[in-house]
Amino acid sequence: MGATDRIIRIVLAALFSVLYFTGTITGTAGLVLLVLGGVFLATSLISYCPLYSLVGLNTCPKK
Repeated sequence: MGATDRIIRIVLAALFSVLYFTGTITGTAGLVLLVLGGVFLATSLISYCPLYSLVGLNTCPKK
């Protein structure tokens, strides 16, 4: 996973958390976004996305 991809995932995870904890998005949609944000954060911290492996996508400039 490339650096740009990791940064975008971290920013999205932070945005989803803020939207949920401020009450802007609530209910099922809020919980889905919160879980998705957690997945984005986890995959960016470990620099690996299982979905990318399944579809053969690589955003890392080095091989």
